[in-house]
Amino acid sequence: VLTDHLSAWLFAPTEAARVNLLREGRPAASIRLVGDVLYDATRFAADRPVTNLLAELGLEPGQYILATIHRAENAEHPERMSRILEALQVVAHDMPIVWPVHPRLRPIAPGVRLLDPVGYFDMQTLEKHARLICTDSGGVQKEAFFHRVPCVTLRDETEWEELIKIGWNRLAPMESAATIATAIRAALEEPRPAEPSQALYGGGDAGRRIVEILAGT
Repeated sequence: VLTDHLSAWLFAPTEAARVNLLREGRPAASIRLVGDVLYDATRFAADRPVTNLLAELGLEPGQYILATIHRAENAEHPERMSRILEALQVVAHDMPIVWPVHPRLRPIAPGVRLLDPVGYFDMQTLEKHARLICTDSGGVQKEAFFHRVPCVTLRDETEWEELIKIGWNRLAPMESAATIATAIRAALEEPRPAEPSQALYGGGDAGRRIVEILAGT
């Protein structure tokens, strides 16, 4: 919020973000709805040659779950991490789970295949071909949607409420391992949501639009 009030230009990724800025009292003339630069990056990655990571790992497209967990609210909370690990262990009986492990933690998760951290393009490959993504990341939630892969967010809330509303994302109740596992299994079993009726995050040209606006000032 402080940065918003110090900025001359505010480039909003979504209509909801634009409305929030207006609620903060920012002048409408300083706000431009341009779309999300993360969508730009995801489209750029999708146009690059596919990596060989799936073959190297022996993974079949659509036949594994990708997990990413790193937020302090989980990683630095032993009880929450214990619930998540137990839930992943349970779900791993249904479908293989791969987890590129953040350097801040190297847990013991029986049944879960732990990977070393992977680069950006390899991560995009893992996301694109997953059957489901389980994450506590803010960015990965959106990348999952860009790749049209259902997502379960391992948190009590999310920044991207629009993805919850249209059914591409769901929050996993963190009360117990059972509630987390139930949310993951439900996401696996339900049909994929319908395509949204409008572009939620722009057309993948946010960076160009921002440059054009700044160049014209």
